[in-house]
Amino acid sequence: MRVLLIYCHPRPDSFCAALRDAAAEALRSAGHAVEIRDLYAEGFSPALDAEERGRYYDQTGGAGRGEIASHVASLRRAEALVLVYPTWWFGLPAMLKGWLDRVWLPGVAFELGGPGVLRPLLTNIRRITIVTTYGSPRWLLWLVGWPDWRLFRRGIRTLCAGRCRLEWLALTRMDSCTGNERQRFAAKVRARLGAWR
Repeated sequence: MRVLLIYCHPRPDSFCAALRDAAAEALRSAGHAVEIRDLYAEGFSPALDAEERGRYYDQTGGAGRGEIASHVASLRRAEALVLVYPTWWFGLPAMLKGWLDRVWLPGVAFELGGPGVLRPLLTNIRRITIVTTYGSPRWLLWLVGWPDWRLFRRGIRTLCAGRCRLEWLALTRMDSCTGNERQRFAAKVRARLGAWR
């Protein structure tokens, strides 16, 4: 399977970097082709500027749109998507939210089929796995409605293949968990992704 791994963390020495490496190693060991896009290392600009917003609905599919053209090509090649990021303030880091804003465009991720109707275009993507960390305990995520999970479950996944599978691997209480808990979580990520067929 061709897997696009999107990594979003500003520090190369973070626990998220260790999770990225564990995920990529497990997927490659299972025989999958993995393309890693490190948004911070690439200097990806998350801001949608006025000119870009003005041509947002032109349906060209990102062709000729500078830096996002290669990201669009990566999405179109992928059969699975793995996102590795920390959850901050119950949501995606601004860099990752900007990647969705700028890359998942009309003509790339969906077509407008009338008022309130989106036709999915990323039907090549059959699987999405999220690997994330939360400073909060699990009960608090449920209390606030788990916004990032809802975004992927009810929004992003619907723009992919009809039976796209969403898998959520989350370490809660990141700010207070032990080294052993982090190691167990990294092992869980390796085991889950290494079992992909």
